[in-house]
Amino acid sequence: MNKIVANAQDAIQDIPSGAVIMLGGFGLCGIPENCITALVSRGINNLTCISNNAGVDDFGIGLMLKQHQVKKMISSYVGENAEFERQLLSGELEVELIPQGTLAERIRAGGAGIPAFYTPAGFGTEIAEGKEIRYFGDKPHLLEHALHADFAIVKAWKGDAFGNLIYKGTARNFNPMMATAGKITIAEVEEIVPVGSLDPNNIHTPGIYVQRIFQGSGYEKRIEQRTFRTTL
Repeated sequence: MNKIVANAQDAIQDIPSGAVIMLGGFGLCGIPENCITALVSRGINNLTCISNNAGVDDFGIGLMLKQHQVKKMISSYVGENAEFERQLLSGELEVELIPQGTLAERIRAGGAGIPAFYTPAGFGTEIAEGKEIRYFGDKPHLLEHALHADFAIVKAWKGDAFGNLIYKGTARNFNPMMATAGKITIAEVEEIVPVGSLDPNNIHTPGIYVQRIFQGSGYEKRIEQRTFRTTL
């Protein structure tokens, strides 16, 4: 039952080139910083990355894009990364843009064993091209398929040796649903606590979904755009 590994390098050591990877986070909040650094160091490529965003040029998934490790991005918000834009416009990077709510539900459906669902989001736009359309009442809906990954990499606040996880604040974004949708789920946490010390009522991801866990270090927790109020 002890799922602790020594570090990020050990946690991701068997991820091969060509894998489909989910990476948790919203913007730069709650991203698996240590695992991304380890993936960059390993130099694997041809990856399909499922993430709400693509990081920024010098941080997060942006580091993987800079090294041309990513073949395809499945994302919702990508507006903070100039290298992403360059690769998209040059045809170097395959991109599937998905409405944010649809992306979240496709991941949740993957973890819940639901193969597909209908949603009105995206009807009448390029997103609807090639998709089945069905009317419920008088409203058109698109058929969207669940998303799965070979590896789901998430970032939590606290965890134990069994893999039970608690996320903190806004880091409780795409991480919980991604943790359920990977064949192998890797969790990096800020603190590993003794088994039994986490209140069962407060656990966000039960350990049954997690195969590997380690305590990370050196978290920068960057903010994409800092906004300051002008003092009157």
